[in-house]
Parts: sequence; C-alpha cells; structure tokens
Amino acid sequence: MNWMAIRFTAFIGLSLFFIAPSPAFAQTSVVYHIDDAQAQGLKGLRNIRNHLDVAPDTKITVVTHANGVDILMDGGKDMKSNVDYGPLVGALKSRGVRFEVCEITLKNRNLKKEQFTLDADFTPSGVVRIADLQFKNNFAYIRP
Repeated sequence: MNWMAIRFTAFIGLSLFFIAPSPAFAQTSVVYHIDDAQAQGLKGLRNIRNHLDVAPDTKITVVTHANGVDILMDGGKDMKSNVDYGPLVGALKSRGVRFEVCEITLKNRNLKKEQFTLDADFTPSGVVRIADLQFKNNFAYIRP
C-alpha cells in the first residue's frame, strides 16, 4: 500500500471520528408525551425524576397537549391524590427539563398563557413538536 493511500485512509478515519457522534460522547435526548394529566401526570413526573436520578445528563423535553396541559396550569393538582403538580414541575425544571404546552390546545380549550406556570414554554402544535423531536433531533419517545 502506498503512502498516499495510507494518508487518505487516516484522513477519512479521523474525519468520521469528528463528524459522527461517538456513543461515549452522545447525550441521550428524550421526549415525554403527556396528553392526559389524570392518567399520566404524577406517573410521568415521577418517571422523569427517576430517569434523571439514574441518568442525570439526559436532555428531557416534556410536550403536553389536550388534557395533559393541566399539569402545567397554575394550581394544577392530581384529582385522585390532591398532589400539586407545581412543586414537582419546578423541581424538574431546575434539573434542566423543558416543559412545553400546545398552543392549539390553548385555542381549543379557550385557555390563556397567563393560566400556566412560569415553568411552561409554548409550542404551536404538540404533536408536530413531538414528531420533529423524534425525527429531526433523534429524541427517544416515552409516553408514561
């Protein structure tokens, strides 16, 4: 094998090392999908807490739509246990979790952004956001 071929092979190998994310350096990214606060709210928030306890470097985005947005409303509580969602959401937000509310849901349910906790961000469409995170950004999908 000549020196030119060896240098070319080494160049390609190094290029791939810097271009392709190595599993050792890649950060896991996950989207949690919540569309029913009563069925998924507490369970989902606890799943996220446990997820971060085991894998604290995970990038997590929670996308809510339909009745799932209730976990992000000011004063929102689980109806069965009377547990306030606010402190749980706030604790996760402080750990880097991003919470998003579907604006289509706001329109359909006649809700205002002012009704939501400051921990909430807004997205034009919850389902489009979930699809984009999965397809364009390689997020894993979890529906608690």
